Amino acid sequence: MPHKMTLTGSATGPLREYDRYVAFDMREKGSPSAPKGLKKSTFISYTVFVAKKAFNKTGLTKKSIMHEKVLIQGEPTLDIPIDECPGEIGIICFQITVLPNKNDKEANDSKDKKEAKQEVAATKQEEKQESVAKEAKPVQPEVNETPVQEKKAAQPKKQQPIQPKGTKDVVSFDDIIVPEAFLKTRPNPVKTEEVIEFVKRTGHLDKPLTIEKGTKVLKDGYRRYIVAKTMKMDNVPVVYDYQK
Repeated sequence: MPHKMTLTGSATGPLREYDRYVAFDMREKGSPSAPKGLKKSTFISYTVFVAKKAFNKTGLTKKSIMHEKVLIQGEPTLDIPIDECPGEIGIICFQITVLPNKNDKEANDSKDKKEAKQEVAATKQEEKQESVAKEAKPVQPEVNETPVQEKKAAQPKKQQPIQPKGTKDVVSFDDIIVPEAFLKTRPNPVKTEEVIEFVKRTGHLDKPLTIEKGTKVLKDGYRRYIVAKTMKMDNVPVVYDYQK
């Protein structure tokens, strides 16, 4: 059975066009951890081959491919002529997805913060108007306590990071160790994209990953691991194997 691979990143060289397909180069850093006694992986270069029809559907161009971040799912090949494959490994692409731009995300976050500030300003203005109206009324014994109570009510509560239902702990993404058996599988790209869209809407995974308590070896949830890697998550929600 062919080995399936998933890559994320931007093209490191210009787009090259051929008769029925296009090609571009990418590179990806190796795993941050390695078994004791073995050296860690360094950068590996890849040459990705995509059918023109599939590439055109993404809306990418020769210029944008150098700046847009993409998710590539495919399998390695040794059948491409060496002059067309400068990368160390050739990848036949089955699925290519354009990932959200970091600048767009920051712009949306900035817009949300601006709207939040406007809401706070409007709330304070309403409280000020209510306070002026109350001062015009006859003084009641409880009036002196009312502004203090309103001030406490107006203080925003600190929100804890939202995590999916059933989460028992949150660990660093880089601490999770993925077994070789998972790396040889290829999660369904359609379902993977659904989880990516869920994270975009909610800001968190739909379910926690399952890992071993001591070793932090991944036991279940490889699709969500791929999504967390794609979305550059620093921490991920987990449950431990004995809790299943």
